[in-house]
Amino acid sequence: MKTSMKKIFSSLQTYLYFVMFVAFFATLMVLEHKLSFEKVDNLRYQKEIVLSLTHLDISDKDLALIEFNGKSNMLHQEIDKLKILYKYDFTDKYLLGNDKEYMQDIQKLSQLITAFNKAAHDYYVNINDTKLAAANKEKLKKALFRVTQYIDSMLLKNIRYNEEKFNLIKNIVFAIFILIFFATLYYRKVLASLYKDIEHLLQIEKSQKTQEFYTQEADALALRMKRKHMQNENPELIDQLTGINNYKGLIHSYAQKKNLKGSNFTAVAVLEIDNFSKSNRAFSQEITQTILRKIAYTISLHELPVDVVARTDYNQFTLIFSRPSKEQAFKDIETIRESIAELKFTIPGIGSTSVTVSGGFVIKPNNTSLEEAIKKAKEILVYAKTIGKNKILQNRDVAQKDF
Repeated sequence: MKTSMKKIFSSLQTYLYFVMFVAFFATLMVLEHKLSFEKVDNLRYQKEIVLSLTHLDISDKDLALIEFNGKSNMLHQEIDKLKILYKYDFTDKYLLGNDKEYMQDIQKLSQLITAFNKAAHDYYVNINDTKLAAANKEKLKKALFRVTQYIDSMLLKNIRYNEEKFNLIKNIVFAIFILIFFATLYYRKVLASLYKDIEHLLQIEKSQKTQEFYTQEADALALRMKRKHMQNENPELIDQLTGINNYKGLIHSYAQKKNLKGSNFTAVAVLEIDNFSKSNRAFSQEITQTILRKIAYTISLHELPVDVVARTDYNQFTLIFSRPSKEQAFKDIETIRESIAELKFTIPGIGSTSVTVSGGFVIKPNNTSLEEAIKKAKEILVYAKTIGKNKILQNRDVAQKDF
């Protein structure tokens, strides 16, 4: 079964959205990678500050305490920065589940920094007290060791996190590459086939070579162009008054187009102009012909490439529509009925007037011939005429009458 251009471009649009999403995902990964470097720089910077706090110039005690207070506050600010950085590390938080462990590490580091600051403060405040200085210096060394050791452990964990992240992203990237690779090959082939269809359609008048079209629309257009060419050569298929198919043309066109409908429903409708027959001529021949031409033209405006319309009797038109749903098919037939009712005709001596149509509508089952479907539509039409005019009835309307 031939594919549809609409389906091709719809799936191509989805593919392009997917590629855009992949590009967005790749951008996020780059930004996350940058965040990982910033976390490492942050931890190293904290380590430098901690080490600098153990080597302050104590020649001026007051100045040393001022410098100490400033740097100790910077340590807590850097920890807050770590928390902010981690808010945007979506892979670690939502895919790898390291959120709880990482926040515990930050909390532990904050406690060690607080303990280190206290030990450093005690040391510098009592620097001149010989007895306390030695004990405080030992406490400061231990606090320094714990902080630097913990920062080193966090740096190692960060390496592990990055390795886990890399393995995850590597698998995702490989899978996406394979999808994009095969999708690109597929759409390259599809678009090449689509171009061949268009190229052949452009040359179809110059060369009537038979070609197997890839798309339904191209096949339908080729059939329409071929039908137009055949109609010019074979006037037996055309109603000479209206320029649309006659009954023979209807059968011929349907035979050519029936394989294009795909999974669509085939609707058959027979429309008859109300109070308009050979035996009941309310208008002159010229006005009658004008009415028939305008109605045929109005119907043809709603014709799709896969549809067939014909004038099959003096005041009857037969329509074969292919639509995705039964409701859509009936709605389109109703739209035609309403459009015909809105037409205005100027009658000399009478003024403006309008005409209406009544009809029978059926959905043709796959196991039913076209002739049987037309016969059933005509039976519904006969019933429609008995209950008024300007109505399109369906099978269910007749079933309600029988009930």
